Amino acid sequence: MAGGGGAKAEEPQPHPPKEQLPGVSFCITSPPKWPEAILLGFQHYIVMLGTTVIIPTALVPQMGGGNEEKAKVIQTLLFVAGLNTLTQTLFGSRLPAVIGGSYTFVAATISIILAGRFSGDVEDANPIVKFKRTMRAIQGAMIVASTLQIVLGFSGLWRNVTRFLSPLSAVPLVSLAGFGLYEFGFPGVAKCVEIGLPQLIILILVSQYAPNVLHSGKNIFDRFAVIVTVVIVWIYAHLLTVGGAYNDAAPKTQASCRTDRAGLIDAAPWFLSQIRIPYPFQWGPPTFDAGEAFAMMVTSFVALVESTGAFIAVSRFASATPLPASILSRGVGWQGIGILLSGLFGTVNGSSVSVENAGLLALTRVGSRRVVQISAGFMIFFSILGKFGAVFASIPPAIVAALYCLFFAYVGSGGLSFLQFCNLNSFRTKFILGFSIFMGFSVPQYFNEFTAIRGYGPVHTSGRWFNDMINVPFSSEAFVAGCLAYFLDITLQRGDSAVRKDRGKHWWDKFRYFRTDTRSEEFYSLPFNLNKYFPSV
Repeated sequence: MAGGGGAKAEEPQPHPPKEQLPGVSFCITSPPKWPEAILLGFQHYIVMLGTTVIIPTALVPQMGGGNEEKAKVIQTLLFVAGLNTLTQTLFGSRLPAVIGGSYTFVAATISIILAGRFSGDVEDANPIVKFKRTMRAIQGAMIVASTLQIVLGFSGLWRNVTRFLSPLSAVPLVSLAGFGLYEFGFPGVAKCVEIGLPQLIILILVSQYAPNVLHSGKNIFDRFAVIVTVVIVWIYAHLLTVGGAYNDAAPKTQASCRTDRAGLIDAAPWFLSQIRIPYPFQWGPPTFDAGEAFAMMVTSFVALVESTGAFIAVSRFASATPLPASILSRGVGWQGIGILLSGLFGTVNGSSVSVENAGLLALTRVGSRRVVQISAGFMIFFSILGKFGAVFASIPPAIVAALYCLFFAYVGSGGLSFLQFCNLNSFRTKFILGFSIFMGFSVPQYFNEFTAIRGYGPVHTSGRWFNDMINVPFSSEAFVAGCLAYFLDITLQRGDSAVRKDRGKHWWDKFRYFRTDTRSEEFYSLPFNLNKYFPSV
């Protein structure tokens, strides 16, 4: 206003940092009503089926197993995932984290499969014998590898490591736990674009646009978008399959598009005629090889770092406070027990936090612990109810890849959200963020590209186990970025008080120990008054 009498224009203010994520409908301790919770739990079960089916489908034939062995391994992996998810939500981190199969363990597992001692006249004549011998070797390596996470978690060593973690160093770790899995996203969609692309488009329309256009007020579209869209596209894919659209297609196209490509439905037992409950040592006593055990231990450590990022993302999407270091360490210890169970039962794969299910928490905005515990019940139930479980497992991989595009993106953005606690005007912050994220993509790209061209990794000696000890860690985006950011953050100008604020450490000080914030008791305390006997520090 002329004459200077007008009020001063209000300066724009940045969004205030939030220790707990706002906008979540149900947080970790507030479950939905039972009917809705059951549907949401079933949705988590559908999402985790992708990894559960894809990994055994790829590995079991290389081991000499047929459709029957493949179905049994998938049932076993599903059963163990249900047990591990229950124990993690009850006694571990107590976060709504699904503990399932992990792609990280695949490389070390393939090295065991290709070991020369499993190729001989007897195995060539009877591939089932080779399958069981290979499985027992994988079990032995898993059992030994599980001790790493069990010791690091329950001894408190990982607690001491993660107490130095700051919001700044958490950003590359959590972000690349999601973004680093980009190779399982659109490349999988493109393998059957006529199924994968409609799934991706319809999922975005139903989950993001429909709630804003229809204004139903019941959150049906965003909460149940996965079930709705998967059923629609699944029916469409099945019509293409039975209509003969893929009868003359290439084998790889059929594997990505058909709803009957895996042979699981025919191989799975009926509930009434043959109930099969997986049990330890069902393939025979495990065998042990020192080199393979060491390689699997390194792989287990890589999975530990990746799961640390996923745990942090789950705590964010569940609208819980940042994880105290002791709770994170306790969760790691129970994850180690999960790998031990994988070795005892013979799942052909290790266990880690399911990144895709962490992304589903963000999509539904439901971070309830009870929902994930219900999903664990579905895992155990359908692992025993073989025939019906196999029907759900027949979802084409292209549909799963379309879901990954959304879920992995959510987890990556969850990592970026910790930038709200950091000073982005600091050149130290810019260097650590930029360099660690860039190298987190660049180093694994070199290792993976080298392997794709040559058929082996940059480190190539006569010992496959030694090659895996070097190649596997540097092929993981989250591991490279997380370790690099952590090292730079604790060594570069760490003593400066201004730097402490730049890295956001002052925001997490109150969560460094369990009892320094009252909300930790609400979110992370053990049930049945067990905190009295197993106190967190």
